[in-house]
Amino acid sequence: MLPGEVGYTAHFGHKLFGEPNGGSILQNLDRRAFLGTALATLPLAMLAQTDETKVKPVRVPSGEDRLGERHVIGVSSTAFKVSTDDSAGALFVIEHASRRKGGPPLHLHHNENEWFYVIEGEYIAEIGSQRFQLKPGDSILGPREVPHAWAYVGAGPGKLLIAFAPAGKMEAFFRDNEKPRKEGEYLNDAAVYRAYGLELLGPPLSIDTTEHP
Repeated sequence: MLPGEVGYTAHFGHKLFGEPNGGSILQNLDRRAFLGTALATLPLAMLAQTDETKVKPVRVPSGEDRLGERHVIGVSSTAFKVSTDDSAGALFVIEHASRRKGGPPLHLHHNENEWFYVIEGEYIAEIGSQRFQLKPGDSILGPREVPHAWAYVGAGPGKLLIAFAPAGKMEAFFRDNEKPRKEGEYLNDAAVYRAYGLELLGPPLSIDTTEHP
């Protein structure tokens, strides 16, 4: 309550403040509106300060990894584009350069949404019970808690951008389990998947060559 004011009725359309000092209702409403606006914008100002101190612009040149590293994940040479630290945990982005046909096993994420964007080549994605053909410029979202998998099916080079939001443990999942495997082989250990907030549900997608010449 503002100084000099007595009592109020918290119902729209009724008298809001008493007027012992002769102040008009309009003046009281103006002061109340000002306070409401100030309180409403305070969280936004605090959020802007937080983002400004935690997240900075990061440029990664074409064809390069964020930290100049080399990663091989299954059928793909992979470059990390936005690290978990870059986004304060909000986003993790990788770019797959597919070297042969195939993709990871069927799985789901308990915490992250996974977004796919095709840069080059042809891919298929299975999200839930639906299968999609994807060409350059196409994108698709794999929501958290929904089983999904993807596979490269093109004849030439393929390139796929994948974003995880929030970042969760995905960068750690790839880093911690990146070790030499047979060409095109993916991690296939359900206990390891579970330790990073994922579930391994089945084999990779079968590739129908009649659908994708």
